[in-house]
Amino acid sequence: MMETCFGREKDLFFMKEALTEAHKAYEMDEVPVGAVVVDHGGVIIARGHNRVEQDCTQRSHAESLAIERAGQFLGDWRLEGCWIYVTLEPCAMCINLIKLSRLAGVVYGAPSPLFGFQLDKTAQFSVYKRDAFSIIEGVCSDESAELLKSFFKKKRNNDE
Repeated sequence: MMETCFGREKDLFFMKEALTEAHKAYEMDEVPVGAVVVDHGGVIIARGHNRVEQDCTQRSHAESLAIERAGQFLGDWRLEGCWIYVTLEPCAMCINLIKLSRLAGVVYGAPSPLFGFQLDKTAQFSVYKRDAFSIIEGVCSDESAELLKSFFKKKRNNDE
C-alpha cells in the first residue's frame, strides 16, 4: 500500500479520527461514514459525518461536509496540499468534489460495493490531470466495514 506524505502511523491516526466521525453518524441513525481533512502540515482542519437523512439531501455526505468546512477554515475553496481521510470509498459525486477541490489525495477504508467511484469503469477523468491526486485504499478497512455491517444489520432487524 502506498503511503501519504504523513506515513503509515499518521494515516492510521487520521483514519481513526474519521471513524470517530462515522460513529457520530451511527448514533444519529445515519449511514456511518466519517471524514477528516488534514492540511499539508498534518493538522486536522475539518471533520464531517453523514447527515443525509437529517438534512434531507444527498449533498450531505461526510466528504462534502468536511470539504466545505475545510474551505471555510482556510478561506479558500482550493485545498491544495490537503488530504481527506474517509471511512468508505467515495461515490462518484464525492470523488469529483475531491478533485475539483484540488486535494492532494484521498485515503479511504472500506470499499463500496454499491456506490464506490471505482464501480463506474467507463468514467473518464480526462478533464483533470491524472496525477493531480493520489488514492490510497484499505486503511482501517476492517473497522470501517464492521461499523457499516453493524448499522445495516440493526436497520434490518428494526424493519422486521
